[in-house]
Amino acid sequence: MSSARLLKLAVPLVNTHGFTREALARSVLTLPGKEAHAEPLSDTAVSALFGKGDIARRTLIRAWLDSGIRHMQSSPPGATLKQVLRARLEFNEPVLHLLPEAFATLASPTNGITLLDPRPALHHVVRIADEACNATTDASLQLAWYASRGSLAAIYTASELHQLTSPTTAYDFMDSLFDGSSSLKSSLDEVSLFSSYFVKSCKGIARSSGVF
Repeated sequence: MSSARLLKLAVPLVNTHGFTREALARSVLTLPGKEAHAEPLSDTAVSALFGKGDIARRTLIRAWLDSGIRHMQSSPPGATLKQVLRARLEFNEPVLHLLPEAFATLASPTNGITLLDPRPALHHVVRIADEACNATTDASLQLAWYASRGSLAAIYTASELHQLTSPTTAYDFMDSLFDGSSSLKSSLDEVSLFSSYFVKSCKGIARSSGVF
């Protein structure tokens, strides 16, 4: 039984079962035809295939994030940066209420130290910014502001944070960041902008996880 195959089947189950070991256990129920199991995997089997405890949950979260990247890659030819990033925000919608805990799980250390590891969140937004640049043929990429991965990471980070607190206005908020990018560039250093939003994100994750 391939863990990679079951992991792929578990990703859609996140919508109904969250980023849980149960979602991984129930993946065998969705195998095609006669391959489908009558019962979910045992907890021992989940640990053997995906890791013990939260290691398995982290594996599922990373697989879901990978699926989000593939969703961006499926953008139609000629899509703009704004459309590609909007598609990524839309991918969040079914599990939006689960994301703070998911990011907290990725950031939580495994060695007992209470400090959060910011690298998974940083990797998340930088990867999205990089994929947005790769997936689009937007002519605005000729402009240094849009070509900068740091700038796009800042826009996406701010938009995703806004989405977590106000889902209905997230897209208008992101549009406003793009539309006001020229004035933003002249008044704010993009690295400082990204750092500000990133620190705010980490604090929000920490509060939601109950670490602090």
